[in-house]
Amino acid sequence: MPARPTSTRSAPAVRARRTVADDRADALWDMERALRRRGFEAIAGADEAGRGACAGPLVAAACILPAGRRGRVPGLADSKLLTAAARERAYDEIVDRAVSWSVVVLPVQDLDARGMHVTNIEALRRAVCALDPGPDYVLTDGFPVPGLARPGLAVWKGDRVAACVAAASVLAKVTRDRIMLELHERWPEYDFAGHKGYITDVHTTALERHGPCPAHRMRFVNVRAARDAHAARTTHLTGSGPMVDDGAMRPASRALTSTEDR
Repeated sequence: MPARPTSTRSAPAVRARRTVADDRADALWDMERALRRRGFEAIAGADEAGRGACAGPLVAAACILPAGRRGRVPGLADSKLLTAAARERAYDEIVDRAVSWSVVVLPVQDLDARGMHVTNIEALRRAVCALDPGPDYVLTDGFPVPGLARPGLAVWKGDRVAACVAAASVLAKVTRDRIMLELHERWPEYDFAGHKGYITDVHTTALERHGPCPAHRMRFVNVRAARDAHAARTTHLTGSGPMVDDGAMRPASRALTSTEDR
């Protein structure tokens, strides 16, 4: 029986399969692409870090990423979704690739004096205004920022839907984390290196034991309560009222004095 002819048709090429994660990552640039199609070339994102912490400064950042492949920062995402190591890698890439970027640090004293919301808006405004070259359009995370002299849009969870805002969130978060590590060296008893000034069980326990330090924000109810409780304990331990028996102490004091005199 003659052999059957074999097919020479090659197997179909295997196409690379896109995943949901790939689509989500690509979507991070959709808003900027849409704005560029409308003529806005330089698009800035602005975000802050430390707004909900009860210790440490507030840090705001702004960033303009270039268009095209150059602006596709590897591993870029909302800073809260990245590990510390991934944030550091993204930070280096952003600084290297950005058209312009800026970081503004506002100390605890400003937060206590003016309040969180007012200070937060000021920090975002200052970060955007510090960009050189400046933007044609500004995307901010969550809050509208007046006084920018540029059109803009406040985007709910902007650090998850706009690449330039995500880049700003990484710049702000990494900068603030580095500051909190420095504060940990000064006041290790609070473990700022671990919780970065946010309210955790460890932080609450340290506040109750030691009271607040100069890095804590007195506008927070838990910080004021810890301050008052610590002051009350200190007064109780060092005060002369109920803690000292004058009648019992005088003979011992006289005996000690006479011994020293001899």
